[in-house]
Amino acid sequence: MQQQNRSWFALITFCATTTLVAALGLALLFTGATVAYAVAHSLQAPASPPADANQPAPATQKISGMITDSKCAAKHAKNSRKSPAECTRACVRGGAKYTLVDGDKVYVLEGKEDQLDRVAGERATVEGTLDGSTIKVASVSSENAQ
Repeated sequence: MQQQNRSWFALITFCATTTLVAALGLALLFTGATVAYAVAHSLQAPASPPADANQPAPATQKISGMITDSKCAAKHAKNSRKSPAECTRACVRGGAKYTLVDGDKVYVLEGKEDQLDRVAGERATVEGTLDGSTIKVASVSSENAQ
């Protein structure tokens, strides 16, 4: 009977050792593959080339339109007792961005919020650099003052 007990113990030990060795081997294999992928990925060229210091800065542009906000655009509530200027200022205080509406084009305005606040709800000319649909504002002039 003692011979039979040893064979069960030997079988269980063999299976446990084989399982541990296989698990360790797979862990090393996956770790190596992950490291190789990370190294290969980090050596790839960047998707966009770095900005060249010799390139000229984008030219400023002048665009005219209605100064409003990103929440209401040019369609302020008709039944509101607020003027377009008051509505725009309230929406901006509530987290909306100043925008310039020129026909069917809408530009988000960044910077010079104090100047934009003075002409909110009015037609104005904004001078700045255009980046997609965002204008980095350099100056604002009201068309009513001209």
